[in-house]
Amino acid sequence: MTPGTPIVEFSHVTKIWHEGTPQAFTAIEDVSFSIEDFPGRGEFIGIVGPSGCGKSTLLNLLAGFREFFPPSRGEIRVHGQPICGPGIDRGMVFQKYSSFPHLTVEGNVRFGLRLNRKTLGLTEEEIAASASEWIRKVGLAGHEHKYPHQLSGGQQQRVAIARSLALKPGILLMDEPFSALDEPTRLEMQALLVELWAEVQATVFIVTHSIAEAVYLGDRVWIFSPSPGRIAHEIRGLPLPVPGVPPLEAQRKPEFTAAVEAVSAEFRRIETGGRK
Repeated sequence: MTPGTPIVEFSHVTKIWHEGTPQAFTAIEDVSFSIEDFPGRGEFIGIVGPSGCGKSTLLNLLAGFREFFPPSRGEIRVHGQPICGPGIDRGMVFQKYSSFPHLTVEGNVRFGLRLNRKTLGLTEEEIAASASEWIRKVGLAGHEHKYPHQLSGGQQQRVAIARSLALKPGILLMDEPFSALDEPTRLEMQALLVELWAEVQATVFIVTHSIAEAVYLGDRVWIFSPSPGRIAHEIRGLPLPVPGVPPLEAQRKPEFTAAVEAVSAEFRRIETGGRK
């Protein structure tokens, strides 16, 4: 990657389902953006918008998943190169718990490492050590030999995060990862994510229906328009989360409350087509 090359670029990207048929539906339309690389830091982009506006489609296109890729129009580049499918440089954490039910916690975290061992140049001993390290980092030490059905929802999402981050992706895609969790667990997972983000220094995109979550986690927040989805508004300069400071404490501060109110007002304006 040459100096100054954006880590992610969308150039006039449109995705039309069933194009050319009476069932044609435009999920996102003419989406363009450029995310710069911030060595030693990374960036966190929160994405909010009405249901069905294409937020998840954007993530799945960037992930390169076969069901979504390629876009109907436009180009997606990562580190200056057009993508042609999934890659270990992009990790994904889904809304639904995505662990393999027949594998233990340890087996799930090892899975991606083993699948990509040649690319990563890992020995079996290194795979075991990396899996053990990430299980510890996400707070699951002592649960290595449990199966997904023996875990809580928060624990299952910890497994998914460990499995993704063990591959050391430069880009982490998160599609409503905490939406099914109760509020205390959700706050706990937000705190964990802030700590891990400070360590891995990745570029993170998180789709969420919680404006407070987007504001708390994001360097910037994108508000999508109703379908067909576009980035209707971008808000920068948000107060950044600090590792070690509990989310609830940070979210009680006046500057945080003011930011949530500002994003909420803009969300309502966009959702109603600009009407006050």
